[in-house]
Amino acid sequence: MLRSMYSGVSGMRGFQTKLDVIGNNIANVNTVGFKAGRVMFKDILSQTVSGVTRPEDGTTGGVNAKQVGLGVAIAAIDTVHTPGSAMTTNVPTDVRIDGDGFFAVSPDGDGGSPYLTRAGNFTMDATGQLVNGDGMFVLDNGGAPIVMDPEAVKSFTISQDGSIIGVGPDGTSEVVAQLGVVKVTNPGGLEKIGGNLYRMTQNANVDGAVEYSTANDTEAGTGAIISGQLEMSNVDLTSEFTEMIVAQRGFQANSRIITTSDEILQEVVNLKR
Repeated sequence: MLRSMYSGVSGMRGFQTKLDVIGNNIANVNTVGFKAGRVMFKDILSQTVSGVTRPEDGTTGGVNAKQVGLGVAIAAIDTVHTPGSAMTTNVPTDVRIDGDGFFAVSPDGDGGSPYLTRAGNFTMDATGQLVNGDGMFVLDNGGAPIVMDPEAVKSFTISQDGSIIGVGPDGTSEVVAQLGVVKVTNPGGLEKIGGNLYRMTQNANVDGAVEYSTANDTEAGTGAIISGQLEMSNVDLTSEFTEMIVAQRGFQANSRIITTSDEILQEVVNLKR
């Protein structure tokens, strides 16, 4: 069977995956805190027709190897953690990280294995607990849920280091909590689990350790927290549609390889009539 046919099949599979990733990026163009993905290709092992011939000085020249490639494979599907644009909402509980770091949330308040997110669309529930859109607890710099007594805190503001400054009934103010920020060494190693959430892995931090820090910490390398704003998706529609055209034409070209290979096989079969 012709090698070109299998190369065309591998190319169609690769570009199909690329179109899947592009479609997901475009679908999440308005998703808060979403990070776009990209597909990287690599060539499959080549078949060596003849090997290398060693040159002899003044006697014979060297001959390069003859190799035929066997197609393409997916090298990586990366998550691009570039910052998204800021959207001003003027909602006090809407926050974004201007720099590196992730918010930590937990469905049960356990700070030992939290989920990480860049989506800062938080709200305050009826009991004064700071939660995200799915009701998960937002954790402080110690890994504990952030809770503010509605009777003791009548209003509050969030500073750039994540400190929640509450104002009591008598008008006095004090720091009641501080948003926790988790610094990740390799954000590309995080595992997406949906809902704008990531799970820590051993390729993101050494041994999968989660270390809580504070925002706007130059020593830890975390970014400042901006209240009243949200980080939007970092999907660039211009780039995505351009890549879509490239993927579409690549898919068509590989399908043409299969069609041509089929026509050649048909000619071989028709040699004996």
